[in-house]
Amino acid sequence: MDFIDYYNVLGIPSTATAKEIKAAYRKMARKYHPDLNPNDSNAELKFKQANEAHEVLSDPEKRKKYDQYGKDWMHAEEFEKARKSRGPSGDAGQYTYSTGQEGDFSDFFESMFGGFTSGRSGQGRGRGFKGQDYNANLQLDLRDAFKTHKRTLTVGDRNIRITIPAGIEDGQTIRIKGYGGPGINGGPKGDLYLTFEIRNTTGFRRDGSNLYKSVAVPLTTAVLGGDLTVDTFDGKAKLKVKPLSQNNTRVKLTGKGFPKYKKEGEFGNLFITYEVTLPRHLTEEQKRLFESLKATNL
Repeated sequence: MDFIDYYNVLGIPSTATAKEIKAAYRKMARKYHPDLNPNDSNAELKFKQANEAHEVLSDPEKRKKYDQYGKDWMHAEEFEKARKSRGPSGDAGQYTYSTGQEGDFSDFFESMFGGFTSGRSGQGRGRGFKGQDYNANLQLDLRDAFKTHKRTLTVGDRNIRITIPAGIEDGQTIRIKGYGGPGINGGPKGDLYLTFEIRNTTGFRRDGSNLYKSVAVPLTTAVLGGDLTVDTFDGKAKLKVKPLSQNNTRVKLTGKGFPKYKKEGEFGNLFITYEVTLPRHLTEEQKRLFESLKATNL
């Protein structure tokens, strides 16, 4: 797997703060998002690289490993265990991917994994180490995320049938064990880390398990009250509009929001905001009625 300089991907220095990393990622995500660049493979690649870079650099522990081990950062723990087990005489010293003075770190890393033996005498078979973890993105429509469903993915030459739980979040990552790179010296395969990109083409705004929607309310209904039928995410609901409801009034429909992740049968709430609409045309009779209201200083 080719080495990707995550700092270069986001266009930031290696000394960047967490705030600068987040800002750079958001800028790239907006610029190269697939919805804004349909059928643009280059934009799609840059978007995936930006997600991968942000996933690593925004996590202090992952970033620390990446800064020290470069492209081999996901094997940092195995390397440290192997290095410590060699004892003082076999201490490999401190290596970082950026110095360029100690030879190729990855060559050294591979020699540690490939040639390390189980006994002090140097005899015995090499120890097995877990294979490389893979990262991938999966795009879903918000309506797909509303219900638990199955989907088949192709990773390399393998098809994976996975169950996607209802309520999955945009940017959420799940681990699929054993679908990464092959193990080293007979070790276990790496894992696949799958990050979800949720596209929202609905009229609802999602925040966690809650949904938000604005609906038009006729002026007469807002003043006098009445029934109003509104769309929910999976159906319709009838509201009782109170008399003299003001513009931007917000009402809550309990349990009509989005499913809660891995909490079967539990839903968030739907918040409806009234947008009181004024008539565009009036009959002569309606004008006289409004004139009468005007006379009462309403």
